[in-house]
Amino acid sequence: MLLWAALLPVTDPPSASPSTEALDGIATWALQYTPRVAVVESSAVAMELGGNARLFGGRRRLVERIKTEASELGLAPPSWAPTSLAALALARAGLTNGFQQPLDQVLNALPLGTLSAARAHEPTLARLGCRTLGDVRTLPRGGLSRRFDAQLLAALDQAYGLRPDSHAWSTVPEQFDQRLELMSRVEHAPAMLFGARRLLMQLCGWLAARRCGTTAITLRWCHDVMRSKTAGDGGEITIRTAEVTRNVEHLSRLLAENLAKVTLLAPVGDLQLLADEVHALEEKAASLLPDPEQSRESLALVLERVAARLGPDRVLRPVLAADHRLEWMVHWQPAPQARPRKAVQPSPLPQPTFALPEPLKLAVKGDMPIYQGPLALLSGPHRVEGGWWHRLPDGEGGTRAQTVVRDYWVALSRHAGVLWIFQTRLSNDKTAWYLQGVFA
Repeated sequence: MLLWAALLPVTDPPSASPSTEALDGIATWALQYTPRVAVVESSAVAMELGGNARLFGGRRRLVERIKTEASELGLAPPSWAPTSLAALALARAGLTNGFQQPLDQVLNALPLGTLSAARAHEPTLARLGCRTLGDVRTLPRGGLSRRFDAQLLAALDQAYGLRPDSHAWSTVPEQFDQRLELMSRVEHAPAMLFGARRLLMQLCGWLAARRCGTTAITLRWCHDVMRSKTAGDGGEITIRTAEVTRNVEHLSRLLAENLAKVTLLAPVGDLQLLADEVHALEEKAASLLPDPEQSRESLALVLERVAARLGPDRVLRPVLAADHRLEWMVHWQPAPQARPRKAVQPSPLPQPTFALPEPLKLAVKGDMPIYQGPLALLSGPHRVEGGWWHRLPDGEGGTRAQTVVRDYWVALSRHAGVLWIFQTRLSNDKTAWYLQGVFA
């Protein structure tokens, strides 16, 4: 499911439009989470996170993390919806969750001003009795298309998910050089840290998007125009680190220590942050199993250590068996107990990429199997027979033989692709067909 977030900067006054520079800075910060980031209608930043949520611990953790960082960046609480324009409309209405009800119900209750295409025609739509987006949707589409421009219908369809979103995606800049206008003039250097931290968060987002870190940054400040001639235009301070980093807390502490030693010659109104030295940062693997090539440790030793930590029955390895029956080709054994065996001669028959846990009985039409439509038999029969030596409990205190007598076929489904199916032999139901695997 698509998960769009709309981020609106808090402006003073609230009706003011955010600057292009501010929106670009927010987009740069957002690129650490997803490449699908766009500036929408020159008033907000939208980001699509549905495909990346699991990389950040799941949807709930990602939503909470972005909500916390957005507050530190001076943004309104993010709004969430299945489409970008729906998320933007909710943000303008002061709502945050577009998943509590069906999208149609959520958007129908919003006023016209929450959608820019409808806001442009608000006086005319009001004379037609329209007060909400739902009222506009009740009007005949033919009349809307003739009386209003095409953007109105297109925006409505995109907001309601009837037409795909179309955006010019933001890209990661080659260099980081971001400015910030302070909300009030600052007369003491330590007070600049509040605004500088926002720039540091954007810097760390930029570094994460580039898989890099920094060893040197420069913070510059500009004095207010109402300053003495001896104060100069401003000043700057450069921070260096011993190791490559993109930890915002570490950089904030270093900057705070250095700003405590600075004396401003005039009030400051603007800040600028630059990344002077950028280096590739070696990522730490989040996997439980380290890469043997990087750790110079064999996979067997790694599995033994993990099995000792989690328990021997929780770490399994596949062991091949010399058997043509699909159910018996692979056995799973505890990793410390599994030992390499002699090479198993590969089966001359085509083998499916994915096997079903249990064969699925197929419908039959005219003695031919059906699965999402008629099946075309490509090759076969591949006859497999055996298993009399395996005996399983019969549920009545005895045992029964696990004998397999089948004719396998490679079949083609128009909708499901290439399938691995079989027909039972020496059975009372000679027309029975089963699906057992799927080819990738």
